[in-house]
Amino acid sequence: MTISKDDLLKNGYRTWGSVDPFEDTIGPFFYRQETDGTVRCAFVSERKHMNGGGMLHGGLLMSFADFALFAIAKEHLDGMAVTVGFNSEFVSAGPENALIEASGEVTKATRSILFVRGKIYTGDTTILTFSGILKKLRKS
Repeated sequence: MTISKDDLLKNGYRTWGSVDPFEDTIGPFFYRQETDGTVRCAFVSERKHMNGGGMLHGGLLMSFADFALFAIAKEHLDGMAVTVGFNSEFVSAGPENALIEASGEVTKATRSILFVRGKIYTGDTTILTFSGILKKLRKS
């Protein structure tokens, strides 16, 4: 069964809108809040997402992981934030024409810093694990 971007929208996923031109260009990436309060991110892998070997490009996966950091931490954010630390581990290759998902958790939240970890997967296959630190920006 093939899933489309329209299927994601019909199932409650959304994008940031026109807030991030880079993510709009390489994605689009989607997120939704689940009934248990967790956040799931997703995109449908296309030819434009592949590297020369026919698998998901590592830079794309890291960009999707960065998107997921913010989506996972969304409930803790009250305004802008920036990524100040990011780690990732490539676990396996990701295929074309697949639903690629990410989920995770905030492991610690302070007034100004959020620590987040998660994984990117398709079905039961983990593609990448990641962790990051987000710095909340002060309102002017």
